[in-house]
Amino acid sequence: MKITLVGFFLSSLLYFSGPVGGERNGNYDANSNSDSTLITIPFPVKFGSVSEAYILEKKPKIDSFYNKFINSPFYSGSFLVAKNGRILYEDYKGLSNIKTGKKVDANTAIHLASVSKILTATAILKLVQEDNIMLDQKVTDWLPRFPYKNTTIRTLLNHRSGLQHYSNFPGLLKKSWDRKKVLSNQDVYELLVKHKFRLVFNDNTRFDYCNTNYVILALIIEKATGLNYRDAMQELIFKPLGMKNTFVFNYDTDRDTVCKSYRGNNIFPWDQYDRLYGDKNIYSTPRDLVKFDLATYSPDFIKPELLQEAYTGYSAGNLAKPIKDYGLGMRMRYLANGEKLIYHNGWWHGNNTSFVPIKKDTITIICLGNKYSNRPYETLRMANEFFLKKKPEPTLVPELPYTGE
Repeated sequence: MKITLVGFFLSSLLYFSGPVGGERNGNYDANSNSDSTLITIPFPVKFGSVSEAYILEKKPKIDSFYNKFINSPFYSGSFLVAKNGRILYEDYKGLSNIKTGKKVDANTAIHLASVSKILTATAILKLVQEDNIMLDQKVTDWLPRFPYKNTTIRTLLNHRSGLQHYSNFPGLLKKSWDRKKVLSNQDVYELLVKHKFRLVFNDNTRFDYCNTNYVILALIIEKATGLNYRDAMQELIFKPLGMKNTFVFNYDTDRDTVCKSYRGNNIFPWDQYDRLYGDKNIYSTPRDLVKFDLATYSPDFIKPELLQEAYTGYSAGNLAKPIKDYGLGMRMRYLANGEKLIYHNGWWHGNNTSFVPIKKDTITIICLGNKYSNRPYETLRMANEFFLKKKPEPTLVPELPYTGE
């Protein structure tokens, strides 16, 4: 069933009439919201307290690592490490707009690039939880003209659909491609319908990271909710969690006001893929993303058994000892000590981003960069070194440029 007007009204009421200073976590009273180092959500989550001894132990180590591997003249952005919602360390540096001199701070929403996929996937899971859609439902149930009859919502989520990358459309269409046209999600869908591009492989036979999958998922969210993707994400995730600095970019109205991205001191120009959403184009802050991570520990927000579907690997196939894997909107890396590191990186224009929730220790590590650099991906090394009890592996950090984010 579609989201009703009553639901819309109630969620809006919750958003705008919550306690002063933020939301309540089931483990803390309302007065704790005066603590600026504690991030909470309006869903019950049972966490133990974070001792001062723990903070004193971890903070200098994080500071040393951050200043050695991330903080530099070549980096601009926001960085945060939290446990149980308690901020252990955060830092903001650089400019969100070099022309105006506006600095990056705790309220600066930065383009998440492919970290947006985590949020799109969660919106799909919320709709599954509400019995609105089913994971193994055919895409054609929602988009009847979709030309690939075997593709399911699950194989879009886990990148096993075999769809062509929309970035390959110019090469496929050659002289007939209009390089000046700024594509919408509907345009991508219509191009698939019209040209029926050959699949890279048959559905659910192997893995290929493809942004087209999430462009189509965003259209399914719109069909299932009766709302545009921008409003649907507000109703399903951002408003309920109090993510007040998080939004979906509107190409027509937001280009002059959003945080810019850079290579050096040169702003990245907009291109014909900048109107597309679902795969990217969500802007957020580390503090808001901590709220999102906290919510994944609350069965009142999302059922554990459904979340487990997202953390199940689908891409490694029958490998006895896989190194990498992909779930439903989440990347995974299997470490030599047997730990499974769950994360997602992103890269779009000058934005390089990383979201690393360490479920075992209820830690959240986030780095959002708006200046072209691979330094934000050092979060994976930090997670491995400080919280998963293993020596750092240099191969955890990709070199730029790289594909697949």
